[in-house]
Amino acid sequence: MINYFSSNFKLGILGGGQLGKMILYETRKYDIQTCVLEPNPDAPCKIACDYFETGDLMDFDTVVNFGRKVDVLTFEIESVNIKALKQLASEGIKTYPSAETLEKIQNKGVQKNFYKKHQIPTADFEIFPTKKALQSALESNKISFPFVWKSTTGGYDGKGVSVIKNRESLNELPDAECIAESLVPFKNELAVIVARSASGEVKTYPVVEMEFHPTANQVEYVICPARIEDTVATKARELAVKVSEAFEHVGLLAVEMFQTENDEILINEVAPRPHNSGHYSIEASYTNQFEQHIRAILDLPLGITDSKVGGIMVNLVGGANYEGEVIYENIEKIMKMPGVTPHIYGKKITRPFRKMGHVSIVNKDLTEARKIAEQVKNSIKVISKK
Repeated sequence: MINYFSSNFKLGILGGGQLGKMILYETRKYDIQTCVLEPNPDAPCKIACDYFETGDLMDFDTVVNFGRKVDVLTFEIESVNIKALKQLASEGIKTYPSAETLEKIQNKGVQKNFYKKHQIPTADFEIFPTKKALQSALESNKISFPFVWKSTTGGYDGKGVSVIKNRESLNELPDAECIAESLVPFKNELAVIVARSASGEVKTYPVVEMEFHPTANQVEYVICPARIEDTVATKARELAVKVSEAFEHVGLLAVEMFQTENDEILINEVAPRPHNSGHYSIEASYTNQFEQHIRAILDLPLGITDSKVGGIMVNLVGGANYEGEVIYENIEKIMKMPGVTPHIYGKKITRPFRKMGHVSIVNKDLTEARKIAEQVKNSIKVISKK
């Protein structure tokens, strides 16, 4: 077995954002050397890795040259050069998740067709190469209002997704390849994180429930365990494993789902990396998602995924009317609350709705945790210097 700990072994991470920073917490715990490639010279990862390189994640040569410096490569963002990952794999440098897995996920149109091919339940959809093609389909009644518009590439944190109710709404859409998806009446938005090791060991985390901001289209609260029937939770976890097996991923796969009015489970989309829906696990789980990702990609035994206690995560996003050097107003107030832990990502500049951190709340009583989460949300403000 490879000696990963206190050795010359190097783990490479493509992307230096907050997910990478939280992976680095765990590599520090195990004394694993880390190298990070990231376009932003002031990214959150910079303070915590052994080697930091500034470079374009979509540039073939940059990614290949970086990858040759490490023993195993992973990523914390999907926007990376797939051809470069394939080249590195051909040279014997292991990349987890693989280029083949990422290729099926990176473009949401390809991802949706993948579900169709593998008979994985998902909302009905049509893919259009341009905005004009979408408009033509509306004019010929092939699709109708309302529907969910999704950009096939480049969407994140609520960007690239809109509910289109009328023709006026079309004016604001970019001219790009897109998906028109049926608007699904649902009770809950759920997520399951699946961990799969290089040798095929698989574990799922408990189902979480996501509450969304009404206008920003971002997750406001993640609640674990989800307040759903056990039969629905079992169905969700089993379907998440089916999705994982279909993608043959190694590492973490966050599977986002809809629970319909009839308690059917539909797959919304997936992310092949640690995910916002698993941040609660840092304080609430026996093995948090970031440690689990490392265990999976290094083919170490997977940790127990059970929760020690009920957990809720609140996203800290930039205030709607603030841009500039960040201030976390009333952070001392929330730190006095029971079971509350703030995580600050290290982004110096705030912008409207930019993810700047999160707060976890743990409590044996989930109802009480939800009340405290509301107090946290109403107390701390992410603003800027005047």
